[in-house]
Amino acid sequence: MLSVPVRIAYTIYAAALFLALGLCALLLALLLPVVEWRRAVARAIARAFLWSVGMPLSIKSAERLPSGQCVVVANHASYLDGLVFTAALPARFGFVIKREMAAVPLAGLLLRRLGSQFVERFNRNRSAADARRMLRNASTGQSLVFFPEGTFTRTPGLLKFHTGAFAFAARARCPVVPAVVRGTRVALSPRGRLPRPGRIEVQILQPLTPRSQPPEEAVTELRDRAREAILHELGEPDLTCCGDTAHPPHTTRARSARASRP
Repeated sequence: MLSVPVRIAYTIYAAALFLALGLCALLLALLLPVVEWRRAVARAIARAFLWSVGMPLSIKSAERLPSGQCVVVANHASYLDGLVFTAALPARFGFVIKREMAAVPLAGLLLRRLGSQFVERFNRNRSAADARRMLRNASTGQSLVFFPEGTFTRTPGLLKFHTGAFAFAARARCPVVPAVVRGTRVALSPRGRLPRPGRIEVQILQPLTPRSQPPEEAVTELRDRAREAILHELGEPDLTCCGDTAHPPHTTRARSARASRP
């Protein structure tokens, strides 16, 4: 257990290194003309950062990643998750990110240069427009990474999955690849605690292809199968209940449903 002064010193070191490497990544992203080159640089810098701050990254079953277009979906536990998947996945992957990040100075510019897709979470009309835009781009062959929970909580566990990733995969007729990230919740806790060094693992699970022919059924089926696979491997609680992924267990509807069980 690290003492408080040591953890404060570690936090200052990690923050300074993150800023320095982030500025280097931005400069190179502005100079390099090809998005795959920019992503390759970002991948190398992300790996260097994790190694330098004592968060060694291991990738389990990377051979399960298809060589062609696919959609990776993963649990979301920390602000580190995007950085970790940047380090873990090949440079052909782009990320789907909440639109608020586009307005963050420098970070938004870097994300745009890396070919990230921004989606609205709160404005229904704009969210629908973003979804339509992504579906129109499904035929371009781009592989994407989604965190289908859309957010993370202070409490360990898996939230509901939104359908955007699975609609994209169904439209593109490409496999969905579930993935599990472990260790980021401890390394950078959502509870606001100081960061700490520790091992991080990304596990790639078996790719999924839709079994249902109608698009609507295929989307729901892919979502449920991917969530089940991640939940099985994650080892954290299911923060939904009653087969309804829209209602966490602390809500009134969830409590009522539990109470109505025989």
